Amino acid sequence: MAIDYEKETGSTRAEQKSVYESGNEMAAFAAQQINYHVMGYFPISPSTEIAQFLDLTKAGGQHDIKLVPSDGEHSSAGICYGASTAGGRVFNATSAQGYLYMLEQLPVQAGTRMPMVMNLICRSISGPLNIHGDHSDLYFALNTGWPILLCRDPQAVYDMNIMALKLAEHAKVRLPVLVASDGYFTSHQKRLVQTFARSEDVRAFVGEQPPVGFTDTLDRENPVTVGPYMNEPDYINNRYQQSVAMYNAGEVFEEIAKEYGELTGRYYPMLDLYRMEDAEVAVFLVNSAAEIIKDVVDQLRAQGIKAGSISPNMIRPFPQAQIAEALKHVKAVTVGDRADSVGGHGGNMVNEIKAALFTHGNTSTQVISRIYGLGGKDFYAEDGHELFRLAIDAAAAGKVAVPFDYYGHNPGTPDKAPKRLLKPMKFEDLKTGLITVKQDEATGKLSVRIPPLRSLTKKPKRLAPGHGACPGCGIFSGLETFFKGIEGDIVALYHTGCAMVTTTGYPYSSHKSTFIHNLFQNGAATLSGVVEMFWERKRRGELDGLGLKEDFTFVMVTGDGGMDIGMGPAIGAALRGHKMIIVEYDNEGYMNTGAQQSYSTPIGHRTSTSSIGKTQQGKGTQHKDTAQIMAATNIPYVFTGCEAYPQDLVKKAAKAQWYAQNEGLVYGKILINCPLNWMTEDKAGTSVVSAAVESCFFPLYEVEQGITNITYNPEDKGKRVELAEWLKQMGKTRHLLKPENEGALQSFKDEVERRWSRLKAKHEHPEL
Repeated sequence: MAIDYEKETGSTRAEQKSVYESGNEMAAFAAQQINYHVMGYFPISPSTEIAQFLDLTKAGGQHDIKLVPSDGEHSSAGICYGASTAGGRVFNATSAQGYLYMLEQLPVQAGTRMPMVMNLICRSISGPLNIHGDHSDLYFALNTGWPILLCRDPQAVYDMNIMALKLAEHAKVRLPVLVASDGYFTSHQKRLVQTFARSEDVRAFVGEQPPVGFTDTLDRENPVTVGPYMNEPDYINNRYQQSVAMYNAGEVFEEIAKEYGELTGRYYPMLDLYRMEDAEVAVFLVNSAAEIIKDVVDQLRAQGIKAGSISPNMIRPFPQAQIAEALKHVKAVTVGDRADSVGGHGGNMVNEIKAALFTHGNTSTQVISRIYGLGGKDFYAEDGHELFRLAIDAAAAGKVAVPFDYYGHNPGTPDKAPKRLLKPMKFEDLKTGLITVKQDEATGKLSVRIPPLRSLTKKPKRLAPGHGACPGCGIFSGLETFFKGIEGDIVALYHTGCAMVTTTGYPYSSHKSTFIHNLFQNGAATLSGVVEMFWERKRRGELDGLGLKEDFTFVMVTGDGGMDIGMGPAIGAALRGHKMIIVEYDNEGYMNTGAQQSYSTPIGHRTSTSSIGKTQQGKGTQHKDTAQIMAATNIPYVFTGCEAYPQDLVKKAAKAQWYAQNEGLVYGKILINCPLNWMTEDKAGTSVVSAAVESCFFPLYEVEQGITNITYNPEDKGKRVELAEWLKQMGKTRHLLKPENEGALQSFKDEVERRWSRLKAKHEHPEL
């Protein structure tokens, strides 16, 4: 029997208040009110804001959650799993490729019955890269063993996040729970939301963490083995128990939803049914589009058409019996899937609905499958009318004309194919002959001669104008200076980041050389494959006659935190000795996703996940020295560079090319300014990075064949400045100059001095 709860919050037992917030803000607020123990996270759009909001409110002293920034989503999932074994409450949020990167961890968490809550802010799965909302990542979650709750608006995001923890910890369930909402549609659009006025009421509803039946790896009086190797027949028994728990989750969710409805006036049954009592045609949609379709239902009802809509609040376990019941008198239903199960003749939802109807003996309802809204394509009321038209036609005909198809796509026409706007660069223009590199036979070191830089201005730029970078962005001035030292043809691979996103908006590209993109973490591995294929095809003579005058130089460009998530593959490529260059533009954060902290962010610096407040003053740990890490792999050449010292950078680029073509992998790190997130003037980039060098924060040096050489010493030239001279130029660091932050500033000074002293010692003593 349907439960008729009062919608007015004044009639509820728990005091409510109204806020006007987005889905991401409500996910963070629910987590804040619950006050989880640990959140392991890694930034990825559009879920990143959740960690940002929690960091900001933690800086203000509003919760105690330990926020652990990881080096990638695989690690964030591991952090959360480890924390969940240790007896506390755990929270996470991710999207798209990030979810897939952690995917192999998720069945482990479910299979070992470790509760937690994770928000999946749904986004399309690459490739090609698209950061907008569809359900292609959500459908990968269906077989992980996690109960899945759905949220069509920010109100549901808040409510489901509170109910999810109670569900996860229930004795009949004890599973991690996924809360899914639509990226950008729900995550970023603000709505009026009712919340608990008091956090203690939230915690009272969720209850204390159950002490019985949960593994706690911190209980020394009860040593346990977590995740043992398991043979048959035990493994199938484990899976059976997990299956039972999953189906229990459906029943328990209904109980929790009723309790929550009595407390708040907001009730979430397994299915959200709209005007389905006498419906003859229906549309089934998941999440945000399900609200739009209700307007269409009302419009059709006004025309005398008995229309209704169905949207699930939970899809694991799948509400099979409820769907069959809802459709038993419906003549035709159109199922819209915002992701395709490619090759399966429909998306996951339509095939599960067909199974539900078959299982419960309904052979009369016609089912139409349409894939819609991929890559964030908007869904409007007129689209809803089209989905209903399909159902109306099928109901009238008694059959479905086209059971499966895409809706809203454009197959394209050959005459509108993208055309090349710029002719390929001439090899003769790229190979100027003005730069010479010679190896000393006795020492093995290289000597480089470059002309006055104005002589190299005629060399074509590798990047065309028209990219979408912010005004004053230092990435492209830094990279173009570096590329002035590279002679001849290149093949470039870019990690995901500002340099990639701002230069490749389809159907346009700013890249005049061959460009490749692969995922954030595995660029070095990908380019390794390109390199080895080049040399093998050359050995077999397959490249003869293709116009190649000299060997390519292979360059991987990384930045925006790429040497956090991508460090492992980069080290692997270095140890394998592939003939390629990795050049990192260091902007000290994940700028392309909203300026979150990276391991390259220095101590005390403000980012969107190292906020300034009464409980914290910027990032709490020292920055990672990627150049020294890569030097420890014993590759032939490592360098640092800066556009403020162009002759130095061009020389190092020339050396890098020689070593990459003759010996093995090269690593370079270029400091670049990010005016937007460093909070500097657009025109101040060169002076800002110059001050970083003059203060010895970012020393210019090279490690050639294991020998360290400082190529610019501000002390010898009488130009060294205090670290504060650099910090005061950036809005993200001026707080460090306040008296109350003297301790953090001194720690930063000490670390800069320690690294500079070690570098000078290596310069003076080649054996170090």
